[in-house]
Amino acid sequence: MTHRAAPARLDAVVRGRVQGVGFRFFVARRAAALGLRGWVANGPDGSVQCVAEGARDALQALLAALELGPAGARVDGVSATWSSAVGSFDGFEIRSGWTSGD
Repeated sequence: MTHRAAPARLDAVVRGRVQGVGFRFFVARRAAALGLRGWVANGPDGSVQCVAEGARDALQALLAALELGPAGARVDGVSATWSSAVGSFDGFEIRSGWTSGD
């Protein structure tokens, strides 16, 4: 019998040259490929915010992708917070503009 770990949640804020370079689309494609649910949006301060839920190893892979970013981006830093999944997402979406939560 295999024990599946409970889904986790990653809340991340990416800073640097991350708006206007296809960062949200990059994140959405990567998250979908990893089977994650959640959203990505531009922050009001020039950052990109990402909330994702799923398997911890998939979230770790997404975090690694956030730290690199797509061609044309410059990631200066990523703030990441881990918690338990809430389970309120149907898929992974790109949100336009700033969002304050789920």
